[in-house]
Amino acid sequence: MSTPPRQLILDLRSKPAYGQEDFLTASSNRLAADFIDRWPDWPSSTALLMGPAGTGKTHLLEIWRRRSNAQILSIADVNDDVVPGLAKSDSAVALEHAPDATINQRALFHLLNVARENGGHVLIATRQSPRLWGITLRDLASRLEAAPAIAIQPAEDDLLRGVLVKLFADRQSTVEASLIEYLIARMPRSLAAARILVAAIDARALALGSRPTRSLAAKVLSELTESAQLDDDGA
Repeated sequence: MSTPPRQLILDLRSKPAYGQEDFLTASSNRLAADFIDRWPDWPSSTALLMGPAGTGKTHLLEIWRRRSNAQILSIADVNDDVVPGLAKSDSAVALEHAPDATINQRALFHLLNVARENGGHVLIATRQSPRLWGITLRDLASRLEAAPAIAIQPAEDDLLRGVLVKLFADRQSTVEASLIEYLIARMPRSLAAARILVAAIDARALALGSRPTRSLAAKVLSELTESAQLDDDGA
C-alpha cells in the first residue's frame, strides 16, 4: 500500500517583491498609484492610503519609500523620542498599521505639524477613515480629516488574474487557465492572499514532483482557508 503524501508545514513568510515593476495597476488602485507617481507635487503634506486588507497599501508605501527615501514605521511607534529624528527638512515618513489603540496623539500631531512647516511629507496607510480612529485630540482629528484620502478598492477579477499569472510565472511554474479561474472564483479579493496561495501551491507541487493542478490547488486553498492564513495583509 502506498503511503499518502505528508501534509506540508509551509513557511509562507517569504518576503514578497515590492518593486515598482511588480505593482500591477487596475481600476481598483489606479488613483492611489497615480498619487504616488505625482510625489512630491501633492496638495498637502499629509495624505492617507485607505483601503481594506490585502489591497496593496504596503506595496505602495514601499514604492514611495524608494522614491522619496522615506522612513517606514508603525503608527504606534510615533512618540516624543522619535519625532525629532523624523522631522528633518524635506523629510518623508510612511506610517502603517493605522489605526492603533496605542497611538500617541500629541506626538503624531507634532510630526504632522513639523512636516508641514519643513516641507516634508507623511503618508499613512489605513483601513479606516480617521473619523473611526477614536481620536480625542481635536486638532489632530481635524488635521487628519482634512488630509487627502486616496481610496483603494478590493481587487477586481482582472487584477487578481494578472497577479496570479505573474506570481506563478515568477516561480517558473506553468498553470492552466482553468486553475487561475478556479482560484479567482473562490479566494479572498486580496493581493496578499494571492501571494500566500501561489507560494503554497507551488511548494506542494514541488514536494509531490508534479505541476500545479486544479485538484491540488483546491486542496491547498481549502487548507489555507481553514487555518485562516489568507485573512490579512498587515497594513
